[in-house]
Amino acid sequence: MSAATIEGLTGRLAPSPTGVLHLGNARSFLLAWLSIRSRGGRLLMRIEDIDGPRLKAGATESALEDLAWLGLDHDGEVMLQSGRLEQYDTAVDRLLAAGLAYPCVCSRKEVEEAASAPHETWQDAVPYPGTCRGRYADCAEAEAESGRVPAVRLRVDVASLPFIDGFRGPEDGLIRGDFVIRKRDGGPAYQLAVVVDDAATGVTEVLRGDDLLVSTPRQLLLYQLLDLPAPDIVHVPLVVGEDGLRLAKRHGDTSLAHFRSEGVEAEQVLGYLGWSCGLRQDCEPCGAADLLEGFELAALPRDPAVAGPPWFEPR
Repeated sequence: MSAATIEGLTGRLAPSPTGVLHLGNARSFLLAWLSIRSRGGRLLMRIEDIDGPRLKAGATESALEDLAWLGLDHDGEVMLQSGRLEQYDTAVDRLLAAGLAYPCVCSRKEVEEAASAPHETWQDAVPYPGTCRGRYADCAEAEAESGRVPAVRLRVDVASLPFIDGFRGPEDGLIRGDFVIRKRDGGPAYQLAVVVDDAATGVTEVLRGDDLLVSTPRQLLLYQLLDLPAPDIVHVPLVVGEDGLRLAKRHGDTSLAHFRSEGVEAEQVLGYLGWSCGLRQDCEPCGAADLLEGFELAALPRDPAVAGPPWFEPR
């Protein structure tokens, strides 16, 4: 039974202040907003500001301004992950105490060298070889013997955790070995933090871009091991450039902040996004609320949305 059948429908928008929001982000956030608002649900706002080295000054304020500009409102106060470190530590300590996690002193370079070939992203990496499994009794011993502050890895004893995606359908749920849940700097890993937060706030639906599909089986495993109700998971296609690659600087400035500074109106962006989602026959300007009536996620095209310049002309 999914969490959505137990509690009221609750979704969330969760921007990470590591950069500016662009068209691709806006499309995913719009779909998450429409999915919840079209059914009268509650929508929360969470800022995922725990990736210290990658955080950009002013990015939180910019993201909230961009979403408000688009008319994507939320309920309640904004949650900052940086204010919930104690809750993440409690979850990690619980897993350690149960023998479901262990300290790991391997450096990133050592993990990469254990692979037979280099990998461009962590999604493509080979499973962690288990070097530190059973090596140390606890984190204190790991640090004392190695001279390194350890990270904490979840012990993964299954190869996969199949699940049904709310848009894509059945997924094999491949899990790529033991993964980090607390980093060496003491901060929580993304996988753990989102699980703890979504459960704590009663989130029953997570709709996000399919670049995060690989995270889902890891998170579902954490829900199980922490005895928490898992939300329904929905992954939607990304926006890509005319070269078929996800939006980046090479495609020009596609940030919402840039469009705003150029005099583009939110309704122009929403009209375009609504059209790209199969919700409108044309790109005529509209408001977010105009896309609510008759909204069906099934109308969304299965392929990535292809976008290219010219983007918008100021009205």
